[in-house]
Amino acid sequence: MKTSSRRTFVKQSAAVVGGTLATPTVGRAIAAIRPAGAHGDETIRIALIGCGGRGTGAANQALSTAGKVELVAMADAFGNRLEGALSHLSSRHPETVKVPKERRFTGFDAYEKATASGVDLVILATPPGFRPIHFEHAIAQDKHVFMEKPVAVDAPGIRQVLAAGEAATRKGLKVGVGLQRHHSDRYLETVKRIHDGAIGDIRCYRAYWNGAGVWVSGRKANQTEMEYQMRNWYYFNWLCGDHIVEQHIHNLDVCNWIHGEHPVKAFGMGGREVRTGLDHGEIFDHHAVEYEYADGTRMFSQCRHIPGCWSSVSEHVEGTLGRATVSSGSIETFALRGREGKKWKFRGEEPDAYQ
Repeated sequence: MKTSSRRTFVKQSAAVVGGTLATPTVGRAIAAIRPAGAHGDETIRIALIGCGGRGTGAANQALSTAGKVELVAMADAFGNRLEGALSHLSSRHPETVKVPKERRFTGFDAYEKATASGVDLVILATPPGFRPIHFEHAIAQDKHVFMEKPVAVDAPGIRQVLAAGEAATRKGLKVGVGLQRHHSDRYLETVKRIHDGAIGDIRCYRAYWNGAGVWVSGRKANQTEMEYQMRNWYYFNWLCGDHIVEQHIHNLDVCNWIHGEHPVKAFGMGGREVRTGLDHGEIFDHHAVEYEYADGTRMFSQCRHIPGCWSSVSEHVEGTLGRATVSSGSIETFALRGREGKKWKFRGEEPDAYQ
């Protein structure tokens, strides 16, 4: 394609694909909702399903939005998780956290009970292996949903989520997914400049999530294997989907957002170099994948959890006229054909993209 037509295609594709890739974060999702129940007021009533760190954070952000919002039900597999989240949220929002004992649910069926507690919106923040079941149930019960990424850990789960998403559209329900980079002013401005041709035609992408690793919760006396795996869910593929799915999704999503489509092929390798014990489940500690888009453009991807190595969580785009580091909001144009090279850096304010 010529430069102009290729650029137009990317911008138009990004606008269309953005409907699936750039879904709202929790604050914006709530702003679009009107209560579904007959409460007799405009209060949006929320159930939190999954009371770990991210669930607590998402509930805090929901309660920090404008308008009448209340947290009225909570659910988690473990009671101590639920009570810890409740204590934190109650201290931050004493007037809008209204979760009596009869609306605190634990166990594998807790999500059903919380969803049936007269709520308008559910926040799904359990380990992602449970997400398809919980999402399908929430939509069947006519609830609006904010769910954390990733939305599933395998192909059957993805198909289940897509089907529930189609049902949500038919019902007019709002669904948001936690890909917060789409709500970062730094990312938005940098991506816009790339789409406007700042670095010319795109030649390739580089995406990284390389770091030292994540937490481990040691085994406890009399602990069942199920409880151990759920409290260490990151290390087990049925709960997590591995590093690419759980964390590196953000970087891959940024490249897809810029390109306006998903890759059609992937060539990869990976393995276990330092996390080789049984307590680290079966996930790999390093991956390297080369993705190919339909037009032949390549994305080179790395993600790794190994201490003492080069760390980077970033996205980079190489073009015919320059290069961009999207994560830092910077663009460098080359000195070509007598034209002076230039550098641009995002200098605007950075509101909380999660909010």
